[in-house]
Amino acid sequence: MSTSVAAKKGSSVEQLALLGGPKAVQSPPGDLFTWPIITKEEEEAVLEVLRRGGMSGIDVTMQFEKEFAAWQGTKYALGFNNGTAALHGALFGCGVGTGDEVICPSITYWASALPVFSLGATVVFADIDPVTLCIDPNDIEHRITDRTKAIMVVHYLGHPADMDRILAIARRYGLKVIEDVSHAQGGLYKGRKLGTFGDVAAMSLMSGKSLVAGEAGMLVTNDTEIYERAIAFGHYERFDDHITTEYLRQFQGLPLGGYKYRMHQLSAAVGRVQLKYYDQRCEEIRQAMNYFWDLLEGVPGIRAHRVAKDSGSNMAGWYAPHGHYVPEELGGLSITRFAEAVRAEGCQCVPGCNLPLHTHPVFNTADVYNEGKPTRIARSTRDVRQPAGSLPISEGIGRRVFSVPWFKRFRPALIEEYAAAFRKVATHYRSLLKDDPGDPPQIGTWHFFTHR
Repeated sequence: MSTSVAAKKGSSVEQLALLGGPKAVQSPPGDLFTWPIITKEEEEAVLEVLRRGGMSGIDVTMQFEKEFAAWQGTKYALGFNNGTAALHGALFGCGVGTGDEVICPSITYWASALPVFSLGATVVFADIDPVTLCIDPNDIEHRITDRTKAIMVVHYLGHPADMDRILAIARRYGLKVIEDVSHAQGGLYKGRKLGTFGDVAAMSLMSGKSLVAGEAGMLVTNDTEIYERAIAFGHYERFDDHITTEYLRQFQGLPLGGYKYRMHQLSAAVGRVQLKYYDQRCEEIRQAMNYFWDLLEGVPGIRAHRVAKDSGSNMAGWYAPHGHYVPEELGGLSITRFAEAVRAEGCQCVPGCNLPLHTHPVFNTADVYNEGKPTRIARSTRDVRQPAGSLPISEGIGRRVFSVPWFKRFRPALIEEYAAAFRKVATHYRSLLKDDPGDPPQIGTWHFFTHR
């Protein structure tokens, strides 16, 4: 039997590698996981900026913004030095300020929520949908008060959020919608590009993301006032006579926020080249990732985290891909033991995802600005803190998701070996139950993922 055929079927006789058997993954990966793809074209673009001393200018960045807006399908794009700054600018652009509340999913990277503190606002966390892993529309409406200004929507791990229902809620209450597209640049929801649904979108373009500019961020919008407020907030050299929003014009010349958020031109140079090839590269990534999950269709205990076929939606560049874990189908085997066994087969697998933000001390006890009370409630008329047990899906999701390899090339024979690792462990789960230590109290990370 060929290696690829054996990989597809899995092994019913081999012992798990963790218990002394041979590894499922035997072949070297080659360029299967190489990312980002940096070529002579990026090198020359960067050298051009370096050689003429244009590192602190904005001409290359503005050209990148023009091309990005055309690709995104929005009127404006504004380059930032990182995704956190872009989200900060988006929040300010929407008028978030002292005493306001922003609703945000608890399962996300901290930059989706923490910038509200510096604006004098606070965050109210919502639970996530256990299938999409994005903010649950069913858990939004009852959290809205007269202080609510915006909903932060995160297209988590590349999966589009349920924008139809979220937008309906936002319209009903007159709320701004901010899309965090840091995991899903270029992705589609029902045929329309993510980042074009809300009032504004922001995203990271750091070197670990699927769309890479080095260390950078981008804000996109069709709203002139939001765009110009974001300029006024952290782009002093562009806060000039070109501003058309009347109440902003009197302050031009100095940044309203006191921030210097422009994108570095070396990043802009890299981003321009990366953008040219991005859609093509994402097609291959999606082909590879869908092939991997198709091989595992029907395997007990594991499910793909991906959009439904023929939905008009996609997983963008499939950033930090994960799978769902169903321990009930594997005799209650802990996800920790499952992942350990998969790693022993030669395949990366880490249990959990981002830890729930509402449980972190920064959102509960930290007095960041010396106001005499926790910053989360310092400017609020009520205590918005959410104790353990208040968001059950978010608090339990770490035991029900795991990372899978992020394939950058469609190499079927290689991908089959990695799929065989998961199939083999799921098939032989009984041999792992005896020495299963169970899960630790906390599974996941506050920071970011290992990208392989």
